[in-house]
Order: sequence, then C-alpha cells, then structure tokens
Amino acid sequence: MKPVLFIFSGLPASGKSTLSKLIVKEYNAVYLRIDTIEQGLRDLCHFDVQGEGYRLSYRIAADNLKLGLNVVADSCNPINLTRREWEEVAEENGASYLNIEVLCSDTDEHKQRVETRTAEVEGLNLPTWQDVRNREYHLWEEERITIDTANKSVDQCFAELKNKINRCLGIIS
Repeated sequence: MKPVLFIFSGLPASGKSTLSKLIVKEYNAVYLRIDTIEQGLRDLCHFDVQGEGYRLSYRIAADNLKLGLNVVADSCNPINLTRREWEEVAEENGASYLNIEVLCSDTDEHKQRVETRTAEVEGLNLPTWQDVRNREYHLWEEERITIDTANKSVDQCFAELKNKINRCLGIIS
C-alpha cells in the first residue's frame, strides 16, 4: 500500500489534536503538529511566523512519505491554498491523502473547550473564543471526511473516524 498523508483541518479546540494523535498510533504514522513547528520557529528564530511553519512541515512530510511512512498533519489548515499544498505534497511523493475536517457544531461546547483548555505546546499563546470566531476559515470544496465532535466522547469520535478512514482506504475491520 502507498503511504497515506492524513490532512487534518478544523478550528482550534474542535478536537483535531486529540484525534490526530489517536490516528498516529492506529496507523503507525509520523506526527506533524503545526503549532509545535511554528512555536519552535518563534522561539529559535525570533520572528513573526506566517506561512513558514506550513512550508517547513511540507518538507518534513515529503521526507517521511518518500520513506513509505504514513504522516498525520495536525493543523487548522483554514484556507484552500494550504489544503491544496498538502494534497500536492502527497501527490508529488507517491502517497495517497485523506482530508479530515474536525468540527464542533455545538457553539456552547466549542466555546467552553476554547476557554478551558491549556496549551500542550510550551510557550504557545492559545486563541480566545473571539479569535476563533474571527478566524479566516474557507468553506470546503474538496471531498473530505468530516467528524463532528459535539456531544460525543473521544472514543465515539475516534471509532467513527477510524471507520470512515478504513472505508476510504478499503480496509475491512
């Protein structure tokens, strides 16, 4: 089987990182978290990070896909440009890709998650609820797997996601 690039997208606190890490374990994948890479660039290079974190991540993903390894890209991936660039990384390196959008349709639950979470990445300033609400996020035009995490346990969301991924990959569970 060709390696797979699992391209996660969604607003902050929707459940992307939680599900991404579970997918890493389930499909023996390399984990690329844009927050970690961007914060590392801020800390080590002392500059305002714009698209550099994504571009660096594309290179790391390409190296791993060329080795035949699955890769999970954990990022908000809010605009069509970056979504297409991730797909090109897979295509150019002989891999398949799956777009996965994680959302939380319950506004109150999503707000509570944003307001109560703690940063997993040292030094990362988490967005406020207003930041999340105002974030540029393009509507999807491409085919994707969607997972709504509202009012569900992590186990329920993971089981649903795993079933959808396995169907896309032609894996019988």
